[in-house]
Amino acid sequence: MDRKVQEIIADLKSYVGYLKEIGIVSLPSSETRSPERSRPDTHTLEEIRKELGDCRRCKLHRTRRTLVFGEGDKKAGLMVIGEGPGYDEDVQGMPFVGKAGQLLTRILQSIGLQRQEVYITNVVKCRPPQNRNPEADEIRSCHPFLLKQIKAIQPKVICALGTFSAQTLLQTGARISSLRGRFYDLNGVKVFPTYHPAFLLRNPGRKRDVWEDMKQIAKEIGQTDKTPQDAGEKSR
Repeated sequence: MDRKVQEIIADLKSYVGYLKEIGIVSLPSSETRSPERSRPDTHTLEEIRKELGDCRRCKLHRTRRTLVFGEGDKKAGLMVIGEGPGYDEDVQGMPFVGKAGQLLTRILQSIGLQRQEVYITNVVKCRPPQNRNPEADEIRSCHPFLLKQIKAIQPKVICALGTFSAQTLLQTGARISSLRGRFYDLNGVKVFPTYHPAFLLRNPGRKRDVWEDMKQIAKEIGQTDKTPQDAGEKSR
């Protein structure tokens, strides 16, 4: 070994000994030097909600009553994502509690699941005025938080309800009628689009399509042995 290199090593050993004397036991290793680098880029739902705060990132805050973040099992195998809160959700601060929410509850029960066993949220967290469709800038404002929610929960399957949910998650302009009925990949999570319960209330003839979709989801998350025999009727 070169003499100069030996001298440098000796100096370093002496310096480490000095650090120990003044109370610094050891130098940080490459693994502990930057804990923020080794920490997984994942936040808890509580941290995400705190980050959202009294959100004013888009114009929807001007007309909302309540920010509707989401609710359910924090480690659910199935995550349900709708488009945005309606009147009842805006009042109560919970997703899917109006007529469409009641239908969603029956749809989940048709594959043997209770609401509290899944996690339910929306693409946008504030009600669009007069229940209009969410606009592009509003979706962009909420999208990062939605992705963080997905990462925190790590569901096996996401059921995307309606056009805006499916298009936002899959980054496509395709219609829900052409997207529904099969699985797609979102960073390792399977996404299954289907019709929104509000659409089913206006078009009850499409309930059979949703029942077929839910059977595929049930099979994927291992719910087939828990599905009631008359499940097809329960969502009606």
